[in-house]
Parts: sequence; structure tokens; C-alpha cells
Amino acid sequence: MALEEYKRKRRFEDTPEPPPEVAKKKGNRFVVQKHEATRLHYDFRLEMEGVLKSWAVPKGPSLDPADKRLAMHVEDHPVSYFDFEGTISEGTYGAGTVMVWDVGTWAPLSPVPVNGKYVPGTEADAAAMLAKGDLKFRLNGKRLKGDFALIKMKGRRPGSKGNEWLMIKKHDDHVVEGYDAGDIDESVLSKRSMDEIGGDARSREWTSSRPAGRGKLKAAWLADAVARLDQKKKQTKTAKDAGDTGVSKKKESSRGQKVIAAKISGNGSRKLQESASKNQTSKSSASSAPSAVAVSAPVKRPMPTTIHPMLAESIEKPFDDPDWLFEIKWDGYRAIAFIENGKVRLVSRNQNELTARYPELKDMPKFVKAKTAILDGEVVALDVDGRASFSLMQQRTGFRPGGKRAVEKADVPVLYYAFDVLYLDGYDWRRVPLVERKKKLASILEPGDSLRYSDHYEAQGKALFEIARDKKLEGILAKKRNSCYEERRSREWLKIKIRHQMECVVGGFTEPEGTRAHFGSLVLGLYDEQGRLIHVGQVGSGFDQKLLSEISKVLRKIETKKNPFYGEVEALRKVSWVKPELVAEIEYAEWTEGANSGSGPKLRAPVFLGLRDDKDPKECTFDQVTADSSIG
Repeated sequence: MALEEYKRKRRFEDTPEPPPEVAKKKGNRFVVQKHEATRLHYDFRLEMEGVLKSWAVPKGPSLDPADKRLAMHVEDHPVSYFDFEGTISEGTYGAGTVMVWDVGTWAPLSPVPVNGKYVPGTEADAAAMLAKGDLKFRLNGKRLKGDFALIKMKGRRPGSKGNEWLMIKKHDDHVVEGYDAGDIDESVLSKRSMDEIGGDARSREWTSSRPAGRGKLKAAWLADAVARLDQKKKQTKTAKDAGDTGVSKKKESSRGQKVIAAKISGNGSRKLQESASKNQTSKSSASSAPSAVAVSAPVKRPMPTTIHPMLAESIEKPFDDPDWLFEIKWDGYRAIAFIENGKVRLVSRNQNELTARYPELKDMPKFVKAKTAILDGEVVALDVDGRASFSLMQQRTGFRPGGKRAVEKADVPVLYYAFDVLYLDGYDWRRVPLVERKKKLASILEPGDSLRYSDHYEAQGKALFEIARDKKLEGILAKKRNSCYEERRSREWLKIKIRHQMECVVGGFTEPEGTRAHFGSLVLGLYDEQGRLIHVGQVGSGFDQKLLSEISKVLRKIETKKNPFYGEVEALRKVSWVKPELVAEIEYAEWTEGANSGSGPKLRAPVFLGLRDDKDPKECTFDQVTADSSIG
């Protein structure tokens, strides 16, 4: 990775980090920097080829060979970064405190051992091993000593960036069983702790004793964009005050660029409201049930034992409206958290128990200032940039096709983002307006390892949508400020996804072709209003050999001679039918008409993302996509 990537991610007028300059002389130093950004991690850097080759190690390097530490290969850093220690300002990339945790020298080892032992290698060996993805080296640091290996993980899953490595300690005289880098919180340069380097105001957010409030728990990667959004919000007049004077001025923002929120006034504001109204109207026929009436105060009653989550309608385009709140859509598993007697019980949207699946969330009650509470939120796995990753979530749970589970990947931690409170210390809050529920939720949460507060942003959905697009997130949610919590799908809550994504029913599979094994593609369908499964296309992209093999075994078990689809199924190769029991998450470009007249819309360029065990096939309906303007 060149320093262009390092440069692209930073604004050097706003950060104390050194500029991107390649060193003229090659060195053989290494540094480990403890970095308290979105998530605490350790940056391991080797001086090589005039730069610092860098890996982010979430749990830190270990001197115990039993620990196979996940290490995410990140952009090269300049050699001048070697002794950087301090605080990266909020609103900039990597915001947080940085400590120089260890320094020393390193030497490559020969990839070919002599008499069973590793011997010194050359710079050429190091370059070749790095390119191959199996780098062996010896460290002589103040804390890390002995032989190590960095090994690139071969298997790639959907959503993977291909930058996952493992950092492993070799067996030698420097082994320390049970070693934990987290036990040492002192800089090898300044002898200061993380709190002393960053100051109390920048101590770890998730172990702070201060109550969570608006802005206290925003992910670092959102800080800069949200600051701009908040500034624009202060400058924006509501439609009621603006009247019909003035014009809307808007600067276009594309993927990968900075977001500039629209200035709203007069006729422009009215047009935005009309656009929002049009979006909402498109879904109103699907949710004709009347909305609950809000009350001013919570009602005293016994704690419910069952909650069916409130679900959002899908719309295609974001909008601005002062009557709505906008949130980041976290791509994980929806879960209701029942907190009572110092314990938490997690239940999925399908009423399945999730508590045992996520043991690290058992300490959630410690961060909730209440004896009894019911929270609504999302269990998510975050990547090194603090973004929710559904692919990582599947790896974390050990999910396998057909509901089978493997051993969980311990190096993929999860946390719970709470976005609503439904019950609190004897009082039911479900009919209290959402904006008041959010205020109450923020006041009772304290940031912790397992729990975060999912903040909201007012009025400007378009700006937040562009932030989410720029950060490659799943999308945003729009929720009416005064909406009650209704245990059904409601037009009071709307979801706007960045990429076209949906769940489809698997009704069959086609024969493989050429060198492909097991099957060619999955035959997909959605249920219509009459409960009939309608063919919407095939997906043959997004699989590796391992997935093809695993899914094939499940398909064979549910194979049937009966066609589960209603109407014509368009396929170029022979189709084998299966019982409609599997749900596949699909990403697609758009909808197109079928090849034959009257055959219905089809998915264009679909990509398989994974099988979902938390969704009922009957939930896979055309209601998911009726807001898509490309469907006639």
C-alpha cells in the first residue's frame, strides 16, 4: 500500500499526524501504538521499504503461541509516524488517543528453517514473504521479543476486504502463557497512561462513569460529518418559518467525497417536503392500520414478557423533514433486551433466545441506570473502522447454511446499539413520543464495552444519507418524532438503504456449468399479496468453493419434485426444486422486466451475500420493493 492512501484519509491541517513522506533510508525498527479510536486496538508497524507496513490488531500482540491474533492489514504509514504519541482530533480520521506501547528492532527470518530452527533472512526474503502472505520475523523490543509470523487468511467471505491476517507467536525462550497486552497501560516513551496522554475528556468512552448523552457515543468516523450536519441544522429554518420565499441551494455529493448538507429555505423546503410526502404515500397502502395515539407520560403497569419489534417500511429516496428523526441503520441482528435483577435476556424478532449466543453482552445491565428495562436495538459486529459488518456478524455467530453452527470466531466481538426504550422501572413507555423515549434512553445509558447509544439527527435525512453512503454503510432510518412504538410494520418508521438489498426465498437451483461444482445458481422468489411464490431471478455470484459445497449439502436435503413457484420460471439451465425454507440476502443493481412479456420483474446483477437464519421465508414479499420506481 502506498502513502497515497494514508494521505487520502487525512486532512493534515486538522491532524497532528506527520505528513506522507517516504523515507530515503531503510531501517529495521518496529513500533506498536495503542490506539483508542472507535474501538481500542493496537497498531503494529514494521519499518520496511521506506515506510511503516501496518496492521491493526484488535486484542493486541501476544507472547502466547496459543493466541492467534486477528491483524487487519491497513495503509502504509510514513516512517516519521514511528514515535507519534498524542491525540488525533475529533472529526478527523482515526480520532482518539495514541500511545507508543512498544518499540524495538526487527529482522526477517528465512522462510526455510535449518535443523528445525528459523535463521536470519534477508530483505529480499522479507519482501517475498510479505507478497506471499506469510511473513516470519524476530522482534527485539522492550516488551515484545522472539519469533513471530504474520499470515494472511486465505478464505474470503462476502463483504471481506481480503486484508485479514493472523499474528502468531512462535515457540521460543520468550513465550509467556496467558499474556495480555491490555494489562500494560504505560507508554515506553513518556511513561504516561492512556488517560494521561489524552486527558480525562478523552478517556475511553465505553468505560466512562458519565451518563451517555447526545453526541457522547457517536462513532469517531461519524464525528466530522455529523459536526457539519449539526452546523447546517442550526442554519436551517423549519418549513413553517420559511414560508414560500427564497430558493434551495444544494451542492451535489458523490460516493467517496465529503458531504455538504443542503441549505433549506422557502420553495426548496416545500419541494423537499413534497418529495418526502410522495415517498411516504407510496407505502401507505401497505400499512393502512391506524397509528397509535401518543400520550404525554409513561403508564404504570407490569413488565411485558414478550415484545414484537416495530418494523420499518422501505422507501427508495431520503428526504428532509423537521417532523422526522434520522438514524444510522446498523447491519446486524435485531434484538429486544429484557433487563431485570441485574441480568439481560436477548430475544430476536422471531422470538428466539439469543442470550447464550452473545455471552459478552451479559454485563449490559451494569451500563443501564435502571432495575428493570426493555430496550430495542441491534447486535452488531464492527470492522476496524467501526462500521457494522453483517459478514463479520455471520463469522462471529458461526452461522452455516441450513441453521448449522460452527465454533464462534472469538476475534469478532459484538456489541449492542440501543435505539429505543420501551419499559423502565415499572412504567410502559411505548406510547410516549419517540423523541421523548430517545431522551430518556440517553439519560439512563452509560457507555460500556457491550453497550452503545444509537444517536439520532433531526430534520436533515438527505445529509445523513450521504454521510452513510460516503462511509459505505447499509443506509438510514427515518422515524416520526411523535411516533409511538407499535408492534408491527408501520409507515411511521421508514428505512432507506444505500445499496439495493433484500431477502429472497430460495426455491431451486440450476445445474453447474464448465469448471463450477455443486450448482450454478440459486433460483429466487418473493411472495405476492395472494401468498404465491413468484420467480424474480437467479443469483450465481458471491460464492466461493466452500460456500458452494456447504449450501449444496443443504439444498440436497430439502430437494423436492414439486415446483414451489407460481407461474413461469425463466432459467437457461435445468432447475432442481427445493422446499421454500431458505432465505438468502441479495444485493442487486435494479429491477428489470422479465425476458418474456408478462413474466414479471427480475433482479439485475444480483450478488449473494449470505443465508439468514433470523428471517421467516414468509416475510420475503414484494412489499420490500414496491417503493422502487423501476418496478412498474
